[in-house]
Amino acid sequence: MTSCRSILATAILLLAACHQQPNGAPANGAADDSQPYDGITASETLHFVGTEPFWGGQVTGSALTYTTPEDQAGQAVQVERFAGRGGVSFTGMLGGEEFVMMATPLACSDGMSDRSYPFTITLEIGKDTRAGCGWTQRQPFEGADQP
Repeated sequence: MTSCRSILATAILLLAACHQQPNGAPANGAADDSQPYDGITASETLHFVGTEPFWGGQVTGSALTYTTPEDQAGQAVQVERFAGRGGVSFTGMLGGEEFVMMATPLACSDGMSDRSYPFTITLEIGKDTRAGCGWTQRQPFEGADQP
């Protein structure tokens, strides 16, 4: 059964696509504008981090690990992956609450380091919304390895 948040995540990604090509460039009416975003493939690992509160993790395909300073080993979250026109979303359940994470190809700063990341991450756990940044091996962050 599709949840309201999953529908919301899909709608956000489709709306973002109105302003971007699959490679993140502004839309210009090109015929390939209807193709799903392919900047993060299902076989790639997307790493993500956020602050206030600190959180992070990684996702490959349908296997996501969500970490916090209190739980550095992390919690496994089985997710469904959806590639929209403006990014990728992952939906599942964490601790009995709906987990929805969206990655969009927009430059991002974590506000705590001099790093620049290629993806902006929006995370919803239940009613809590968080903002963070993401990267892959193919599209790494720029800046110091250890902030």
